[in-house]
Amino acid sequence: MNGHDFRDIVSGARQDLLARIARPFLTGLELPFSCLVASRNYAYDHRWLSQRVAAVPVVSIGNLTLGGTGKTPLVTWVAQWFQQQGFRPAILSRGYRAGPDGSNDEAREIALNLPQVPHLQQKNRSQAAVTAVRSFQANVILLDDGFQHRQLARNLDIVIIDAMCPWGFGRIFPRGMLRESSHALQRAHVYCLSRADAIDSATRSTLRRAAIDCGGDKPWVEIVHRPSCLIDVHHNVTPLASLAGESVVAFCGIGNPAGFRHTLQTLGCKTIGWREFPDHHHYDDSSIQDLERWIAQFPSTSQVLCTHKDLVKFSTDTLSGLPLRAVAIDCHFLQGQAILETQLRSIVQKLS
Repeated sequence: MNGHDFRDIVSGARQDLLARIARPFLTGLELPFSCLVASRNYAYDHRWLSQRVAAVPVVSIGNLTLGGTGKTPLVTWVAQWFQQQGFRPAILSRGYRAGPDGSNDEAREIALNLPQVPHLQQKNRSQAAVTAVRSFQANVILLDDGFQHRQLARNLDIVIIDAMCPWGFGRIFPRGMLRESSHALQRAHVYCLSRADAIDSATRSTLRRAAIDCGGDKPWVEIVHRPSCLIDVHHNVTPLASLAGESVVAFCGIGNPAGFRHTLQTLGCKTIGWREFPDHHHYDDSSIQDLERWIAQFPSTSQVLCTHKDLVKFSTDTLSGLPLRAVAIDCHFLQGQAILETQLRSIVQKLS
């Protein structure tokens, strides 16, 4: 079962026989999983399990739900903000589905955007924090996807709520998309609504009230992911205006394909072919050949689009004789930028 099928089943979008059989089965697995998560959180909350404290301030950027919520653009923005203030950030992540070189697609994407920022991928992030400080002289740590990683204490917990799937269909994995109960928001310091432009202001207000009901009144930030340009594997940049009126095919292997489709709809092009792969998909020779056969079915298309996270896995700038380009995404604030900057500044004042 791929990510798209799983989402359709747990959301109720699929009503076929397989989906109707799967949902009760997944419901039976939900209780033991949620009990394990709740027990672990209880142990940390009551200090039965101890947290390790890093030598420098730690900022976590995470989320409640599975799949892509738009963390990477915000991680990039926060790291750049610290750099602009004269600090030396380092990014720590688990390294899920890392390749032979020890890095995964997200690491390679971050490396392109932040070449001067050390990025350590290691399951033991407490030890990685020690390495970041000792070996790279980092004076602030960013935990990428760190909300559920409780072993390393943090000074600021930023929790992203995805406007396109804010509460994981109201159920905990594997019956839904929640990693833990929405009441875990009580641990958060800042709520950040991502893809805020996908919903209207009234719905955004409703989501904010729901977050307050779950976790209390906390600073509220709204961000959008705006495409900035097209980029190929050689880092050549093409203006977005070149897409106006063009017919394109697009594919992605990310946690939330709907987010990429939403972005494509804003670019003025016509997407005549669309294909989804599982999150962190590895594009081996067989996958690439299959992609090229699929692309050849659309003779009127002018180019092939994907996400930056997908592009870093390719060494070619063409597929089926057509240009292969990624849509580069930047993080922009609808509201709350000053609030977030105040929160970030407050935890590093002692370093100044």
